[in-house]
Amino acid sequence: MAQRAIREYDAKRILQERWGDYFGDIVVYAGKTVQVTPDSDWDQLKTENGWLQSGRLAVKPDQLIGKRGKHGLILLDADFETAKMWILERMNKPVTIGQVTGVLRQFIIEPYLPQKVEYYLAIKSDRAADTIYFSPSGGVDIEENWEKVVSIPVAVGTSVDDADVAGKLPDTLSVAEKEFFSTFIRGIFRLYWDLHFTFLEFNPLAVNGNKVAPLDTKARLDDTASYLCGKTWCSVSFPPPFGREPFPEETYIKNLDEVTGASLKLTILNPRARVWTLNAGGGASVVYTDTIVDLGFANDLANYGEYSGNPSTEFTYKYARTILDLFTREKDPEGKPKTLIVGGGIANFTDVAGTLTGIVQALREYRDKLKAVGARIYLRRGGPNWREGLAKISELGKELGIPIAVHGPEMHMTRIVSMALEGQ
Repeated sequence: MAQRAIREYDAKRILQERWGDYFGDIVVYAGKTVQVTPDSDWDQLKTENGWLQSGRLAVKPDQLIGKRGKHGLILLDADFETAKMWILERMNKPVTIGQVTGVLRQFIIEPYLPQKVEYYLAIKSDRAADTIYFSPSGGVDIEENWEKVVSIPVAVGTSVDDADVAGKLPDTLSVAEKEFFSTFIRGIFRLYWDLHFTFLEFNPLAVNGNKVAPLDTKARLDDTASYLCGKTWCSVSFPPPFGREPFPEETYIKNLDEVTGASLKLTILNPRARVWTLNAGGGASVVYTDTIVDLGFANDLANYGEYSGNPSTEFTYKYARTILDLFTREKDPEGKPKTLIVGGGIANFTDVAGTLTGIVQALREYRDKLKAVGARIYLRRGGPNWREGLAKISELGKELGIPIAVHGPEMHMTRIVSMALEGQ
């Protein structure tokens, strides 16, 4: 499960579009949200959203920034013109949160809804259970009031219908409130489960009768479920963390990923680091990355990513070429050999020979640059046609004069990592 954060605007858009499927008229979604970017047309925003000029507004940036209120990044109880000026004064301007500096480019505007009671509701997925958290004392100080939060676990393999939601709710709630929130929580949990959320938090949550509006929302999705929920998510984006602008190579791989039925992912952690990975399979990428970190080489790790889903030779070549271009741009600052781990588990249906042919093509193209950085390559792979693929890599090492350690499924998949890091 790959948990990836999404913008508040996207989270609320998904909720609003699917709300009726889970609640009908029993619980009404009362939230309204407008997204503002550098390209937004303010006149069009007013025309399409009449409420922007008919009531008081709340404004905040929408770039995965936590505790915006405590950092002075929320404007409350404003009219439209004040909200507009507040955004324009900050649009495309840098802001520092703690030790991270980023440029503000995404904002949302919502109705200002002052509340006497602010509720807290969250659902979080872990290995053994999905846990529901609820409190009638939400708001910016929720951590300081965590003793008032009740937790309701829903174990893997069970249903929220099996959980005693009403019985777990605080006794400070009335019988009617317990009945309402029990219904609401069960519905939200089903939506959460069906749409493959891995984290969803409303803090605070405004409630007026049977109308609810999440005033502040954080959400993460399991991006490996995009083949199931892509249309439901409506082209949701997975933005980088605040303060981290995407590298051109990441954008290039993302664009490749969007035009193939396979999966191509790349995150650059440290472009000057000496240990790079070219991993086949999402699970393998996690295993290899965790092993590198566990062995104490986290600061030497340059990237995280994977190619999977039986990509064609052409797409594998383009992916490998991108990694090799980054890998060979400069020597290790300390003069150490640079290491490339071409890892993978035992594929079920990916043509190992076909994908390795693309990698061979890229390695041959970068022969001189690989030698210049003292490249050492370690490969472990298994699956359909693996012997043919590994034979190509073995012959390539002799042809290029580059040390390449080639292993099949007889080698434990994490052993190749320790061999590479120890320079064996």
